[in-house]
Amino acid sequence: MRLASTAAAAVLVLCTATLACTAAPSIPPKARVQNHPELAAEVVRVSAAALGVTYRPGCPVGPDRLRLIRMNHWGFDGMVHRGELVVHERAVNPLLRVFGKAFDAGFPIRRMRSTAAYGGDDVRSMADDNTSAFNCRQVTGDPGRLSRHAHGDAVDVNPVENPYVDRRGIPRPADGRPHLRRDRPIRGMVRPGDVITRAFDEVGWHWGGGWSNPDYQHFSATGG
Repeated sequence: MRLASTAAAAVLVLCTATLACTAAPSIPPKARVQNHPELAAEVVRVSAAALGVTYRPGCPVGPDRLRLIRMNHWGFDGMVHRGELVVHERAVNPLLRVFGKAFDAGFPIRRMRSTAAYGGDDVRSMADDNTSAFNCRQVTGDPGRLSRHAHGDAVDVNPVENPYVDRRGIPRPADGRPHLRRDRPIRGMVRPGDVITRAFDEVGWHWGGGWSNPDYQHFSATGG
């Protein structure tokens, strides 16, 4: 494995609202993150300012219940990269388990950045093939519904390789159209029974790939 530094054990760091960390207090065993040393995961609190336009007052979950996970993942270039996901605090351990299994299997992730880096624009994030989680927004292509991503317990994985078909039959992102043919597997594609769907299933999360309007990139804790 080509890493710039030796991977550390997964730790939980509690920070101030400005993300300036202090020594972490004692954490009850049930609050500790799953230990997967090669992920070198760090979990920190986030502030409303750090979330930018992805959060606004009135969203279903506030910054106090959200966490930023920094962790390693394999890229399409065969190298290990550092990624970030903002998720609900209850989603931390399940997702570390999932991405630990993805790492062990060498499953590639194009990039993993907070949607705040895209100004909260899900269309831009998907077009960049970005794996992401929290974003207080409506469902892309169906603006009458609040997305499960607004709750912080949903993740989109490699959107280009795993497009979403909206209720008008439009694939999103547009570059994902060739990958609506799921019988032609490519690297980074999520398929029934693969390491990604099995890992999410093991933690009780649900895949959108079987919906009438399939959302091949989407996994959520509730099935929504």
